[in-house]
Amino acid sequence: MDTRQLRYYVALIEAGTYTKAAEQLHISQPSLSATIKKLEESVGLTLINRGSRSLQLTHEGKILYEEARRFLQHFQHVTDEMERLKQQGPLEISIGLIESTIFFVPEILKQFKQEYEEAKVSLMETLSLSDVEKALYNFDIHLAITNQNIFQNDIETLPIYEEKLVTLIPSGHRLANKRTIQLHDLENESFIVCKEGFQTRQDILNAFNRAGVQPNIQFEIERFETSCSLVEKGLGITVVPENYVTYSKHTNLVVKSLAEDNISRTVYLAYVNNRYMPPIVKRFIEMIETYFK
Repeated sequence: MDTRQLRYYVALIEAGTYTKAAEQLHISQPSLSATIKKLEESVGLTLINRGSRSLQLTHEGKILYEEARRFLQHFQHVTDEMERLKQQGPLEISIGLIESTIFFVPEILKQFKQEYEEAKVSLMETLSLSDVEKALYNFDIHLAITNQNIFQNDIETLPIYEEKLVTLIPSGHRLANKRTIQLHDLENESFIVCKEGFQTRQDILNAFNRAGVQPNIQFEIERFETSCSLVEKGLGITVVPENYVTYSKHTNLVVKSLAEDNISRTVYLAYVNNRYMPPIVKRFIEMIETYFK
């Protein structure tokens, strides 16, 4: 089994037919068929069900396809990275972020740029669990600062801090004058919360569940910016990280602490383990860890 065979195999599966795959690979169809046959011989498994008119994979064929696709992505990444190192050195870093990290990331970046003046930094919002995993696996980012609790064996997650969640209430609302808010106060209020797939949603709903309260969810959003705007317009109440509100430009709303002191979320550093990590990325991780010690 070699890289060429795997590349042809993945191309065949994604093209759907031998004819299309051969055209895309700029080889003859018999040559492609022979390569796939040699691949099956080398692994000792039947990968394609030839009793079907359409291209259908065996169970083993599906597994090999997923693993081969991931391997080829990694192989291409390594090839590109080595070429880039020859041309300009390891002076690029891509970071996935959540909104509330605005309270510390600019400070870390200032320190980072003092050490690496020529470094190019790419910042990418990765909010949902699927966003984070996709960006890491596809090499879009080197690391993520996320509140998503990731359960993947090949992704390392390091908790770096806990952040308190607070309530946002429209100005003039009946609850705006209360010193602190209890979750029971929100039971019948129009509630704004993150969409499915966001860990913050789960953290908030778990807190409501512990309090025996069923929230009246009227709006589901992806960004805290949207929820703040909805609160300003009197469309509901929401719960967001205090770190985000501190740096928010929204003014026509009231921030209230929650009486329940166990409502918070954990923020992690996440990266794919067993993958080459440039020294510049390792140094950035060290800076974050030092900041929160």
